[in-house]
Amino acid sequence: MIYFLKKFSLILLTFILVFTLLSGVVLAQEKVIKIGTLFPLTGSCALAGSRCKAAVETAVEVINNAHPECDVPLAAQEGILGGYKIVLVHADHQGKPDIAKTEAERLFNQEKVYAIVGCYNSACTNPASFVAERQGKIFMCGCSSSAALTERGLKYFFRMAPTDKTESIEFCDVMEWMNEVKGTNLHTIGIIYENTEFGKHAADEGKLAAAEAGFEVIADVPFSPGATNMNSEVQTLKAKNPDVVFGACLGGDYTLWVRTMKQMDWLPKMCLNYCTGYQDPVIAQQLGDDGNYFMGGTGYSPEFADLMPAVAAVENIYKTKIGPSVPFDSDSIQEAVATFILAQAIEKAGTLDYDKVSETLYANEWDSPLSMGGKVAFVPGGQNAKAMSMMTQLQGGEYKRVYPPELATHDIIFPMIPWNQR
Repeated sequence: MIYFLKKFSLILLTFILVFTLLSGVVLAQEKVIKIGTLFPLTGSCALAGSRCKAAVETAVEVINNAHPECDVPLAAQEGILGGYKIVLVHADHQGKPDIAKTEAERLFNQEKVYAIVGCYNSACTNPASFVAERQGKIFMCGCSSSAALTERGLKYFFRMAPTDKTESIEFCDVMEWMNEVKGTNLHTIGIIYENTEFGKHAADEGKLAAAEAGFEVIADVPFSPGATNMNSEVQTLKAKNPDVVFGACLGGDYTLWVRTMKQMDWLPKMCLNYCTGYQDPVIAQQLGDDGNYFMGGTGYSPEFADLMPAVAAVENIYKTKIGPSVPFDSDSIQEAVATFILAQAIEKAGTLDYDKVSETLYANEWDSPLSMGGKVAFVPGGQNAKAMSMMTQLQGGEYKRVYPPELATHDIIFPMIPWNQR
């Protein structure tokens, strides 16, 4: 009997201790804000998706904990709203729009996340952000560049990066400048693009900008993303032989395109790329000399350190999450910006009420040391009116600033050096 009582008492004590511990966990969790991330963690864009995920993790690390070495908003405190900490729930859309929609629904309905940061691929951002809009919840988009995303009149969608429209205009500005200053005699354009939301809108914007500037588009070349062969597409470009090519090729598709051009021993005089594999420092490293002399719009690279000094300390944290040799790139840093801006808006609004946070996002100009220009401000539709990039050219494996002239550190190497002369 005494043995039974002792055993019962031990079981009871254990139950009380477990209950107390669980109660403590529940109480602790009351000051948690769950944020979902939705990126391509598998598939042809997995490298870029992994970096975007790590960038959001970096921003959350700085927001949740005191990091006085980082000269960014919220770094000096711990958490927001008097101690709330952000907890991330990650999801993989695999680069597929239907999965992006399903995963967005799962994040909101089952995981009960407050907001989503994503999706890298514009084709996936489109349906996923509609899920958020229907539920009256916030979707923070870092780098998806389709101009159409911020032309839908959504209330809860916010995008940090420049759009394909602004980049297309910039591409034509570069061509005009080259003709006027360098006497390059550029007239014709070819456009190669993935047959998705991102690619088709980039091509449409490229055609509009070209027509406005008086250039002729002589090659319109779509391809299926994740292709294993681009011989016919490159052969079409080679046959048309445009002076300049606008490229909208993400991840591994960009690598395949570049290597196929080498295989066919063809290059245009100049190649200008949207937010594509060109901006990916890992792909640039993999391509080596084959990646040199291509150009594109760039929101950040390590060569911008003098323009964006606050990045360094945050980038040190980022490298602990993605790898010591992988810096921020134009896309991943925008996802960090999206996370910081959301946290700043929640803090300023003093509430998690969606309407008040949305109104606060629109009503303020936000300090953003990780953004070129240092500010973020939204216009109706959710586009960041302060979004900026500049033209770079890969020279010696580094992103050299080449346009506009007042910010350039290097001259454009023109025309692109042929394959057999490298």
